Amino acid sequence: MENIHSKEGRKDEEREGYLKEAGDNYNPSNTASDYILPHLLNLYASRAKAQDFEIYAPNATFEDPLMRAEGVKQIKSSFYSLGKVFSESRIVEYNVTEKEISPGNKEILIDNKQYYKFLGKDIHMISLIKLYTEGGKVVRHEDWYVYILHQEYLLNL
Repeated sequence: MENIHSKEGRKDEEREGYLKEAGDNYNPSNTASDYILPHLLNLYASRAKAQDFEIYAPNATFEDPLMRAEGVKQIKSSFYSLGKVFSESRIVEYNVTEKEISPGNKEILIDNKQYYKFLGKDIHMISLIKLYTEGGKVVRHEDWYVYILHQEYLLNL
């Protein structure tokens, strides 16, 4: 496995997800994650555009501890709802590892920290996003996160 991205190696504006247009710098010789990552950052930052969902195969699935979505329509619904539930959301740190599992099929692991704001409260989560691609399209997207309890909350228990 090769570590191909890290927080330190990205420009601040990219790390925060403020990209001119996701995918503008797509080059077929780049890795799959070079193309997918800008779109994924937009999804998690509640700035998704229709083109951001083009990373998914029509029959793709998305799964996290709370839900499962099947097909691009349900995946769109999941990510479009983030902005309705949270006043802020984004991936704040990440490290990407990509490996080929068979010709044309990749596994992309994104070890990351996510930030959300809900009813004025900051929520920090550690997550492992697993993406499985076939022919350059995501066929399975898993997000396995853990909520980080703040020390002040624990003291009030």
